[in-house]
Amino acid sequence: MNEPELLTRTLVCIGAQTYRRFKVYICVNQPEGWWKDPSKKPVCDNNHQTLDMLRSVKGFDMEVLDYSSIGKGWKGKRHGIGQARKVLMDEITKLAGPEDYIISMDADTTFTEDYFLSIANNFNEHPEAVALSVPYFHLRVEDEKATRAILRYEIYMRHYFLNLGRIGSPFAFTALGSAMAFPVWAYRATGGMAPKLSGEDFYFLQKLRKFGNLLLWNDVIVYPEARFSDRVFFGTGPAMIKGGAGDWSSYPVYPISLFNDLLETYLLLPLFYFETLENNVVRFLKEVTKEKDPFQLLRENHKDLEHFTRAFHEKLDGLRILQFLKTMNSDTGITDEVNLRHFFMTYYPEAEARLSISWDHFSFQNATLLDLEKIRSFLFEKEMEFRFNSVFP
Repeated sequence: MNEPELLTRTLVCIGAQTYRRFKVYICVNQPEGWWKDPSKKPVCDNNHQTLDMLRSVKGFDMEVLDYSSIGKGWKGKRHGIGQARKVLMDEITKLAGPEDYIISMDADTTFTEDYFLSIANNFNEHPEAVALSVPYFHLRVEDEKATRAILRYEIYMRHYFLNLGRIGSPFAFTALGSAMAFPVWAYRATGGMAPKLSGEDFYFLQKLRKFGNLLLWNDVIVYPEARFSDRVFFGTGPAMIKGGAGDWSSYPVYPISLFNDLLETYLLLPLFYFETLENNVVRFLKEVTKEKDPFQLLRENHKDLEHFTRAFHEKLDGLRILQFLKTMNSDTGITDEVNLRHFFMTYYPEAEARLSISWDHFSFQNATLLDLEKIRSFLFEKEMEFRFNSVFP
């Protein structure tokens, strides 16, 4: 939608792939009502331009789904990126075999020539995996405001990932629609993707994770575009817009104590199989579920610890974890800067010397781009180490 120039770069990356056994599906889309909205005329024109450009693409098999031309746009409540992804995936699975793989990307995704090969090799080595969360790295852009926003957002994302990883959460993964792949058999087995207006990638990967194991490491990473975008309600684009205006309240650096509350709950799991003990997470679950004992039904319906544990993680899933962190963080009164420094000092004490940042005077608002880049790159390095080690549990 509205990105013919960016899509051209993605198509060049696709055309350069060393692995050639693939077919490309592209959905050009917009709500039908936009044709009658003067403010949306430029988007409609750009989508028309995209369709014209795609007709001239040669070099690989491609099918274009036109949900943007007059009379073909989305009608009613089902529209947006979630609907587009679902329509694409469902169309692919009409013809694809169960052992084929779907590589999801956005029109702003770039990658090197061995990207498809790396995914094919990855799934061949791990045929039981239900999905791959591909490592990512947003490249800096000329716009200083956009660069500052994406560096800040990545710090949030990678801090979140690393903390879930260190406590052993099964939901330690990154959900980016431009950086995920999965086998067709897993897509079919889980009922496919829900057409949500935002967060469809997160909900889909969470559903897959409840079904089986996700791969976190891949030999080749992707490079999404860093840009302001308001086409979804939450995610990278909206985070950059909100953060660019100085509001990072929706994407805080959570205190490590809250992740430790989750860790304590994981460690108590064998005891919860017999009785529910009180702690911060249990009190939160009681509040949001309105249940006197959030694990009583799990005990009644699952007669061994293995199945109880699986049901436990389905209840305290990635969404509940995020809700817990947001709810509890609102009462701490601790700044993001203090939380980040505490995280580094506790788990990566070597960071202070390597980064050469004066933490006593550090603030995200006034930090130089160089300092933000150093923090992002350090967290990226540690995340890649965790992803690599996840291959050998």
